[in-house]
Amino acid sequence: MTITKLSAQELFRAAYENRYTWDKTFPGYTADITYKYDHQVFTGKVVIDGDLKAEVLDVEDESAKKAIHGQAWEIAIHRVRRSFEDTHSANQFSYGNTDETGATEILVGGKGEGDKYKVRNNEVCHVHRLIHGTYVTIDTFSSHDTGAGYLSHTYDSVYHDPKTGEQKGGRSEFTDEYQKVGEYFILNRREIRTETAGKVSTQEFVFSNLKLL
Repeated sequence: MTITKLSAQELFRAAYENRYTWDKTFPGYTADITYKYDHQVFTGKVVIDGDLKAEVLDVEDESAKKAIHGQAWEIAIHRVRRSFEDTHSANQFSYGNTDETGATEILVGGKGEGDKYKVRNNEVCHVHRLIHGTYVTIDTFSSHDTGAGYLSHTYDSVYHDPKTGEQKGGRSEFTDEYQKVGEYFILNRREIRTETAGKVSTQEFVFSNLKLL
């Protein structure tokens, strides 16, 4: 019996398509937001419409409003359903090493030359991508299985200068929690702990009273 090994592209594509995304009929939603940054607390409302445009209401503090809007935009952008061809048609994929956890490295050539991923249990558990002139490295430690794809639960992110390899800013650790609203899973809490030069700062975004539009 011959066992055919999946190509690197097929392995990566299967994990890519296993991510949880919202479908085209997603109506958008509203939520109350409580944003805690170290010892400060801000409250307001967030609206993400059916086109996944985010709006923050009733937050006076400009820096808090910007932080909340940044997270709302981030939430929406990661739930957009884009086909593998749309995202990766200009890339080629080859196998790298398999690490001690059983994660298989996928090396990218073509347009995304230098980018790397790792796949484990049909999930992308490591991302190393050049985004806006900076390498972003994300390792996922645990995930939520929605039954319709996976969502990251705990992960970290680090930024590096592509020329020098020097770390830019601190390392951030994330914890994401989700709630099912109607047919959709929506983020209802994100905690970000960022360590910079030995100091840890904590941000918490709590989305409550989630309602579909």
